[in-house]
Amino acid sequence: TNVWRLLRRKAALCPDNTWSLMGLGDIISQQLVERRGLQEHQRGRTLTMMSLGCGFVGPVVGGWYKVLDRFIPGTTKVDALKKMMLDQGGFAPCFLGCFLPLVGALNGLSAKDNWAKLQRDYPDALITNYYLWPAVQLANFYLVPLHYSFLSSTVFSCSLGWPVVQLCSVIWTLYLSWMS
Repeated sequence: TNVWRLLRRKAALCPDNTWSLMGLGDIISQQLVERRGLQEHQRGRTLTMMSLGCGFVGPVVGGWYKVLDRFIPGTTKVDALKKMMLDQGGFAPCFLGCFLPLVGALNGLSAKDNWAKLQRDYPDALITNYYLWPAVQLANFYLVPLHYSFLSSTVFSCSLGWPVVQLCSVIWTLYLSWMS
């Protein structure tokens, strides 16, 4: 019951569900990919990913979508393509360059170790990003109105029948959690 109260309080502080998607991605990573088992599950790591979802990923990506929509306000196929190109060509590399060292710092890495880990992991993370997100974002920017566009962290996506972006978000978080 204490965990349930904590989750309800967290939901009140962080109204989108980025925190829960990131927590789920980390749990899947630890249990299915890394096969840690419940005894060896790193609860602190899961809480770190959940906190990052609420305090960093949700606000940054949500704010980016608003800026992107102001910069390119249309909803045509060409507008969606422009948004996806800016998102993947500009935002994604910068976001990963901030996210990975932030996770490293929160996991207690020294500045030197964090820099070495960033140099080692960043190229693979960016390439993997390009396998997953361009097509998802193209569909997201073309088919979904802005107020639902941040589907990777809004509750509305399930009611809209658009669980694909949430699934991609969980898979992406699983990957980032495993990397970190």
